[in-house]
Formats: sequence, structure tokens, C-alpha cells
Amino acid sequence: MKITLKIWRQKNTNTKGDFESYPIDNISEDMSFFEVLDTLNNQLIKSNKDPIAFDHDCREGICGTCGVMINGKPHGPLKGVTTCQLHMRSFKDGDELIVEPFRAKPFSIVRDLVINRKSFDNIMESGGYISVKTGGAPDANSIPILKDNADEAFDSATCIGCGACVAACKNASAMLFVSAKINQYANLPQGQVENSKRVTNMVTKMDAEGFGSCTNTGACEAECPKEISVDNIIKLNNRYIKNLFKN
Repeated sequence: MKITLKIWRQKNTNTKGDFESYPIDNISEDMSFFEVLDTLNNQLIKSNKDPIAFDHDCREGICGTCGVMINGKPHGPLKGVTTCQLHMRSFKDGDELIVEPFRAKPFSIVRDLVINRKSFDNIMESGGYISVKTGGAPDANSIPILKDNADEAFDSATCIGCGACVAACKNASAMLFVSAKINQYANLPQGQVENSKRVTNMVTKMDAEGFGSCTNTGACEAECPKEISVDNIIKLNNRYIKNLFKN
């Protein structure tokens, strides 16, 4: 199959960027999207041109570094699939794919498709942890936990911090990410000690990093590759309001 990639090129944060078109032939429908980018980069290098910078690590949908916009959709057209798991069978011969980085004020562009997600790290540093004694790991069944609570915590913990929720939101809100990280701790006994402080600190830090407010459009859940539910946001708001009245 033959496709045309229209890719955003930008040397660094301080320079202006623009789209450049790259026609690619002899593409197998079994190739992953990143294998196509690898093929394109090999061609560019052989032509003494700068390869396209893009983030990737595990290529298994786990690390969350791979996110790009493909035809205006975070991670591409498939639901519950990260960019690195996307294959060319999802597209047709002759398609033009517009590829660009996630767009949000807190996500500055490092180069081409690579963005700086340090704002997520800063939010986690403000409260995304628990206080425990170091040493050997305790037995998994040493603390009895209701299965419903454990399942809910696990569902929230599947968030990979890719930023698709922010890219999909018209307000560039990080509420789905923050609420998932808060609720994964709030549903477990180990997370109770810092529970109230965690909610206030992480929401405050989210606002300070420049993320927008949530207006309940639901675009974040629709585009999340791990299908994190907006129910997390509802529970976060409840906890946050309780803390306001408590203080």
C-alpha cells in the first residue's frame, strides 16, 4: 500500500513549526505505525536529511510515551489502542495521515513529535505517593481489601500517563489523569494516610501547571487508550469539595 504522511516538523520549543509531506510506498498492512516512521526515517537518513523525532519506549502500550495525533485523534482512529499498537491495516491505500504532537500549553514541543510531559511528573511529585516503611515487600494478602475496592483501584492504576486526555479536551484539562492517580490510592488502605492532603495538593499543582478546567464533555474517556472512566473525576470532585468544607 501507498500512503502520504503529513508530519509536523519543529526544531525546538522556540522555533516555528510546519507540516511536511512524505509519500511512502510498499507499506505492508501488518506494519505498525511506528515501523512506518522507522522506514521513513531510514529513507531520510540515507538522503542526508534530519530524521523525524518521535517518542517511544516499550512499543507495547505500557509506557505512555508514544502518543501523537493522527488525523486529529489522539493515538489514531482505534478505541483503546495506543499509537505504538496501531497497525496500517486500520488505514486504506492512498490515505493521507496528518501526524502532529499532542497540543496543550503545559506540553511544550521538544522537537517534531516529541513533547515535554514534565508537568505530569510535577503533579505526581505533589501527592502521587504513599508513605511506607522501606524493606522487604509484604505478602499480597497481609492486608484484607474488598474485591470491589481492589478492582476499582486497579482500573484507575491502568492509566499510563500518555496525555491523550489532555490532547482530546477542548480545555486541555488533566482531570482524568489526576483523578485516576488519586483514586488508585484512595481505594486502598495504604493510601488513606495522605488522602485529603493528596487531593488538595495534586489539584492545586494541576492548576499551577496551566491545565484547563473540566467541563464534562467526556472527550477524555472517549480517547483514553486505557478507557479510564470519567467516574474518577466525579469521585475526585466529591473528595475535593469535602476537603474544602473540612478546612
